[in-house]
Amino acid sequence: MDDHAVATRLAAAAMQLLLELRGRFAAEGKDPGEWGKPADAEANRLLMREIAVLRPQDGVLSEESPDTEARLSRSRVWIIDPLDGTREFGEPGRTDWAVHVALSVDGLPVVGAVALPDGQVLNTAQPPRPTPAAAPTWRMLVSRSRPPALATEVAERLGLETVPCGSAGAKVATILRGDAELYLHAGGMRQWDSAAPVAVALAGGFHASRIDGSPLIYNGPEVNLPDLLVCRPEIAADVLAAIAASTGS
Repeated sequence: MDDHAVATRLAAAAMQLLLELRGRFAAEGKDPGEWGKPADAEANRLLMREIAVLRPQDGVLSEESPDTEARLSRSRVWIIDPLDGTREFGEPGRTDWAVHVALSVDGLPVVGAVALPDGQVLNTAQPPRPTPAAAPTWRMLVSRSRPPALATEVAERLGLETVPCGSAGAKVATILRGDAELYLHAGGMRQWDSAAPVAVALAGGFHASRIDGSPLIYNGPEVNLPDLLVCRPEIAADVLAAIAASTGS
């Protein structure tokens, strides 16, 4: 099984587990605000166990496992977010959350899978490709509760429609599916928030970078990777110019 198949299989398995747990918690009458922590832990155990079996020589960086320096000496490191969008997971009926499984090779996100609650797994084996834009106005995905000041300023500068959405993986998936044009974030992210979505976006020919246009590099000693731009390739130059001209950048 190649790396793309491993990422896809593991992301799908973790998503299936999370959906089963969500249904069980609801049937038991468990407070939805308490769903996220145990579900995150269960999905992480599944992913860590399977990676240890399928790729025992590789390093791992997971949101839900203690980080160690051992991964820094590895060329190949799996970067996983067992439940991206814990808050949305704990809100019955919401589907804007995901599972991320990525593989960084020498710092580059070359393999990735983003599993979504509707059963689709976006992956680097068969990544979505940009299709002709149909919307008359560019749509920017932003945080539901804390859109960064930079995103607000860029939206005003370019005349964008802003659309609230849940997790980072759900936001990037919305762009890859053609239902929005860009996602801009500044002010705090971790490597596991973006590695898998970025891998799929880049494999499909979308633009993905830091907000200054520089490449996203993974498996660095600092887990923070605080900003991100993912967008359709033909608008990247205009968005980066607007970012550079904005006071929030």
